[in-house]
Amino acid sequence: MIRFALRRLISLTLSLIVASIVIFAVIEIIPGDPAAFMLGVNARPDTVAALREELGLTASAPARYLAWVTGMLTGDFGTSYTYKTPVAGMIADRIWVSFPLAIYALILSTLIAFPAGIYAAARRGRLGDVSVMAATQLGVAVPNFWFAMIIVSIFSLKLGWFNAIGFPGWDAGFWPAIKALTLPAIALALPQAAILARVMRSSLLDMLNEDFMRTARAKGLSRRQALWRHAVRNAMIPVLTILGLQFAFLLAGGIIIEQVFYLPGLGRLIFQSIQARDLIVVESVVMLLVFTVIVVNFAVDIAYAAVDPRLRGRR
Repeated sequence: MIRFALRRLISLTLSLIVASIVIFAVIEIIPGDPAAFMLGVNARPDTVAALREELGLTASAPARYLAWVTGMLTGDFGTSYTYKTPVAGMIADRIWVSFPLAIYALILSTLIAFPAGIYAAARRGRLGDVSVMAATQLGVAVPNFWFAMIIVSIFSLKLGWFNAIGFPGWDAGFWPAIKALTLPAIALALPQAAILARVMRSSLLDMLNEDFMRTARAKGLSRRQALWRHAVRNAMIPVLTILGLQFAFLLAGGIIIEQVFYLPGLGRLIFQSIQARDLIVVESVVMLLVFTVIVVNFAVDIAYAAVDPRLRGRR
């Protein structure tokens, strides 16, 4: 297990290095000068040059890349061009919205998907299975921002149970903050729950056709008992993979939802920084999200290697 973890850790490190180079290169080739953008079209060339010097944009690309990477390793993400504040502080303020939102959405997605997938697999070919699959097909097809607008119309504008926009902050109390995140979390969770339910059903159906399931039935277990005691655990390996990918997506992919609900999270920070050409913020936040995705995938690899020891020798 230790050798397996070390191999995956080396792969993680190489992935981070490649990702940092790609992110920096993409940001570099984006047309436009941040200094000229900040000063406006009528700015004098010497003023633009002075600002470029102040922002550190006159150094060579390799030097700026090394400074950026070594800074991140020590927790220094640089200083925002627009707000003149440390990027690390801006990220720290926003992550306390995006991270709980992703966790909340993942919990809702799991609570919806697991029972739905198991229910559909246990009733294969019957009305319950067909109904669940029809609902999941709708969930996969409909984008989450459309779900967001629908639930805002119903639960906020019509019923008045939730506020449509904004976040009061954790200082206002746990329940007011959770209440403000509920509609965004539901909007994020529904499409992911549809995907996870389909994966759960498919994986369970594969397990139900395995020899060990027939042996369990031959020993006197009912179909329900064999399903819960043997099939569900063995069906968890692909489901764990999807769960890990979903968390990474929910954390990194909430830009539209945060815009719809005006949540001060990382997604909205990226959107605002792109508009302001605050490239140091964009590349730092994107790198943080990539790091999260890679680390979550590493954790998933370790988790399903622990569930199925046979996988340790295949990687």
